[in-house]
Amino acid sequence: MVEVDGITFAYGAKRVFDDLSLRFEARCFYGIIGPNGSGKSTLIDLLCGHLRPVRGTVRLAGRPLGAYSPKALARRLALVPQASRLDFPYSCEELVMMGRYPHIPRFARPAATDRRMVATVLAETGLGAMAGRRVDRLSGGERQRVVFARALAQESEVLLLDEATAHLDMHHAIGLFNLTARRVARGGLAIAVLQDLNLAALYCDRLVCLRDGTVHASGSTAEVLTAAMLRDVFQVHARVAAIPGEQRRQVVLAREAV
Repeated sequence: MVEVDGITFAYGAKRVFDDLSLRFEARCFYGIIGPNGSGKSTLIDLLCGHLRPVRGTVRLAGRPLGAYSPKALARRLALVPQASRLDFPYSCEELVMMGRYPHIPRFARPAATDRRMVATVLAETGLGAMAGRRVDRLSGGERQRVVFARALAQESEVLLLDEATAHLDMHHAIGLFNLTARRVARGGLAIAVLQDLNLAALYCDRLVCLRDGTVHASGSTAEVLTAAMLRDVFQVHARVAAIPGEQRRQVVLAREAV
């Protein structure tokens, strides 16, 4: 569904990617991992069209991103950034309703279906009681949940998460990732930048490990998440253990760095 075909990208004289190619399929939860500065967030910005490659193409459903109008692209792809400035006095409900704008005709008001979707998403994300509260008066974690809810309200096929749970406690991080996993099971695609490798192991079907702007490893989570990879890429000693009774793994870190 999403294809990166031979892209090259640089910030001025600093080359980030050179001839990078990746393919992301529907019904799959992908994790993008790697050390700081490896290009993870830049890849997300390229996938959503916020950045354009110097060479190469990013395709969504076989079409270059540039072939979509902004509204058409927003109906198919939603982004949860790692940080958002929410300085205006919108209520939580109003901000989540912004996720419905790609589905609302120009000059029209939200329909009953839009209001129902917003109410459903607010309830699913545990924000129902906060619907009328101003987002500029919420904590950082509460704001991030509202931004996540806005993306879910878009009903897009592709959900891009750029460290979207970094400011959340474990309860809310797991809750939002459960909602994401259910979207994937219904035919969607999720691509998440993650620093928490155990969260990646718990939810991701496949991992892409970036290192210095190149793909160090790509494959199933079990194939990529190994003690050798953690030592080579993250410079840490760790044991990767299977969780009894499950097909998931857990990373157990040692105090000593490599």
